[in-house]
Amino acid sequence: MAEPILELRNLTTVFPTRRGEVRAVDSVNLALYPGQILGLVGESGCGKSTVLLSILGLIARPGRITGEVLFDGHDLTKLSNRELRQVRGKEIAMIFQDPLSTLNPAFPVGEQIRESLRLHNLLPGPSFWPLDSGRRRREKERVLQVMEEVGIPAPEARYRAYPHQFSGGMQQRALIAIGLACNPRILLADEPTTALDVTIQAQIVALMKRINQEHGTAIILVTHDLGLAAEFCDHIAVMYAGRIVEIGNVDQVIENPQHPYTQGLLRCIPDLKERSPLQPIPGSVPDLTELPSGCAFGPRCPEFQPVCAEGFFRLQPVAENGQRKAHRSGEVHMARCLRLTAYRIPEDD
Repeated sequence: MAEPILELRNLTTVFPTRRGEVRAVDSVNLALYPGQILGLVGESGCGKSTVLLSILGLIARPGRITGEVLFDGHDLTKLSNRELRQVRGKEIAMIFQDPLSTLNPAFPVGEQIRESLRLHNLLPGPSFWPLDSGRRRREKERVLQVMEEVGIPAPEARYRAYPHQFSGGMQQRALIAIGLACNPRILLADEPTTALDVTIQAQIVALMKRINQEHGTAIILVTHDLGLAAEFCDHIAVMYAGRIVEIGNVDQVIENPQHPYTQGLLRCIPDLKERSPLQPIPGSVPDLTELPSGCAFGPRCPEFQPVCAEGFFRLQPVAENGQRKAHRSGEVHMARCLRLTAYRIPEDD
């Protein structure tokens, strides 16, 4: 099997607060392979977006990151800010959740897309001011090409348009164009369809799928919509309270969910054929400064047993066709639940 292009090893992101430390991301292990689409799914506040920000080193102090973020075998957490800037946008690009807060309202959209080309000096010519007219022309040609690729109509006319002159769907396409300008190998998408109507959502998802197929771009999609992840992703990792509670390929997780939290998320999806009432998960996401002992999902779990409050449980391989295979993160179906393991380990393990 191919080596992963990106691998997270015990990635932990901690924020100190007056009430104690908050582990927004707690010992996450993930592997992303070339051309793969991996979905990070869970309720708001479970740490999905923080994983993406941690990958790119965008956690502001006093927050701190521990563990390893291996990109092509190099640990990004060991790089300086200057070295990280050579990776952001060029090798690993991110599509942020809210276009209006990401796009600069004072600059034309075309110039904002061109900025990434200029910063990474991808086209021949001087990188300092004044730029030669030949380089500016080549950069503009590349921008127009990317704008057309993401489905922005009349890119020549739209190049000088400002963000407020774009619809919500077009703003999201502009963000995707910024991410694609440098032909990155990995695209991190933080809920790119939020606040868009269903038709535009479908267009954005289809666009990202086409980008993956035509360019082989590996994608990590953050979403709270398990139905969207089932349609778009190859693999799914379900997060709860900063930890991954279930991971596997899309068929394994959707057709054979093992963790009660995953099962609860699936019951929240409307079934138009059965027309059965929705079954929301009781309770709410726990306060990360006051996590319950043992399984964090315990207070909301319909299958809770007293033993679930003792220690915690590692991700364990799920029996497929009666067998438990030797496992490796991202390659087989795994879940973190008492039903899958006969032993517990201490919290400080």
